[in-house]
Amino acid sequence: MISSNDFRTGVSIELDGSVWKVVEFLHVKPGKGAAFVRTKLKNARTGNTMEKTFRAGETVPQANLEKRTMQHTYKEGDQYVFMDMETFEEARLSEEQMGDRFKYLKEEMEVNILFWNDAVLDVELPTSVVLEITETDPGVKGDTATGGTKPAIVETGAQVMVPLFISIGEKIKIDTRTDTYLGREN
Repeated sequence: MISSNDFRTGVSIELDGSVWKVVEFLHVKPGKGAAFVRTKLKNARTGNTMEKTFRAGETVPQANLEKRTMQHTYKEGDQYVFMDMETFEEARLSEEQMGDRFKYLKEEMEVNILFWNDAVLDVELPTSVVLEITETDPGVKGDTATGGTKPAIVETGAQVMVPLFISIGEKIKIDTRTDTYLGREN
């Protein structure tokens, strides 16, 4: 159990049979009446958000989430298959559960998978990935790092804006949270 007074951004709670993550919280102490905590919650499974007010000191069950590092082994139909490399247990996620994160996912990549009551809730990609450029306009002599950007397609099919001097076959580092180019890799 966790008290509403202990709510912080990122805390997971159980409410109405689902896991909700605290996105925003505000402790309010009105001049008259009892204090309360106004929160914005995000459903960990569906991604829906809702606003809910709790009395100060009200307790709710805290969700016990388990994070396991698993390796993406292959894709079967619309299912992405991940394997725990210690126990060899498999977890499958649909394209719907993956959302747009699959655009940076390649085979043998290790990711963190969140479980709640043995059900897969979420996938956390590394904050940055190194991928090879498969398609882009050729670089022209004289293009500089500050001269602008152009679209490029990486080996997983994702499109990223890169500097003009980047060419096909180069490996680049991409921030998966913001979809931005971070630099070249050797």
